[in-house]
Amino acid sequence: MIHHRGLHHFHQRRRLYQRFEPYPHPNFWKRQLDRLIYVVAFVGPLMTIPQVLKIWMEKTAAGVSLIAWSTYAVTSVVWLLYGLAHKEKPILYSSIFWILLSGLIILGILQYG
Repeated sequence: MIHHRGLHHFHQRRRLYQRFEPYPHPNFWKRQLDRLIYVVAFVGPLMTIPQVLKIWMEKTAAGVSLIAWSTYAVTSVVWLLYGLAHKEKPILYSSIFWILLSGLIILGILQYG
């Protein structure tokens, strides 16, 4: 009978929530991976800063694809929404960083390309 009133979703959600792993994880290697993901969330976008600087300092965007960087920006927005929905800080931080850098590159391409 509960299924007919739409409450079955609540019960499924509650059961799924109870299966989450604890944080910090009791397993040493999973704890290390939990820490490493924060480093990766910043290192990936950091590697894009030289591209941003090259475009803006040299005032040229030759060879830089507007379609590619626009796609990166759109996918970063989707990742940001995913991170917000799941409350995943590494995904949030990385997505925000990628959106900012992609935006700077897109602006540079539009201005100097």
